[in-house]
Amino acid sequence: MRVLVLQHERMEHPGAFRAFLEEDGHQWRAIQLQEGDDPPPFDEFDALWVMGGVMNVWEEDTHPWLRAEKALIREAVEGHGMPFLGICLGHQLLAEALGGACGPAETAEVGIGEVQLTEGGATGIFFDGVPERFQALQWHGAEVKQIPPGAKCLATSPACAVQAMQWGPRAYSLQFHAEAEPETARNWSAVPAYESQLEAALGPGGAARLIADCDAEMAAFNQIAERLYINWLQTAANA
Repeated sequence: MRVLVLQHERMEHPGAFRAFLEEDGHQWRAIQLQEGDDPPPFDEFDALWVMGGVMNVWEEDTHPWLRAEKALIREAVEGHGMPFLGICLGHQLLAEALGGACGPAETAEVGIGEVQLTEGGATGIFFDGVPERFQALQWHGAEVKQIPPGAKCLATSPACAVQAMQWGPRAYSLQFHAEAEPETARNWSAVPAYESQLEAALGPGGAARLIADCDAEMAAFNQIAERLYINWLQTAANA
């Protein structure tokens, strides 16, 4: 499989999923939209992944390429039926591209928190083998306010109603960071925009506490990431 990965920050890459792709012999190519890269034609790829970023989905005046990215996602998912995986900003972009709505979260989620599967998530393919309740890394101040027509909410949390979403048989997205790996919290806490979110949510010393918490949960994070990756491949193979 050839996977096109749209990135919005160099350090917001597929993370733990990179090893899974490479072990299985799949190819992936990252496009840095924030640096002015233009995505290649769809027919060169079999799937589309969209990662996170410091910008908000509605900041089109500051980041004009967001308009083109939403159109690209809509064409890929709705027009071409490409298998899709979105994470954090990618989750929100999928929602807006297909007619949903996003906005500032009433309560920013930064840190490790519990995610719970909905009935749709617990009975579907994407979360097969994942516990009904699990801990996940969260780092967002915006959220999906309204899912697109025809979409399903697959997971939720107390502070964020739409933690995971499905549209059609092959498009899935996550608000939480399933791609987390040992370096994730360390790298992100060094970014000024992320550091300010972290301090606002967790207070002084929050970065050190979050790194320690992520280290303690990393084995469980990776187990869930591998399960989601396997399940996503199964959905990608659906006609």
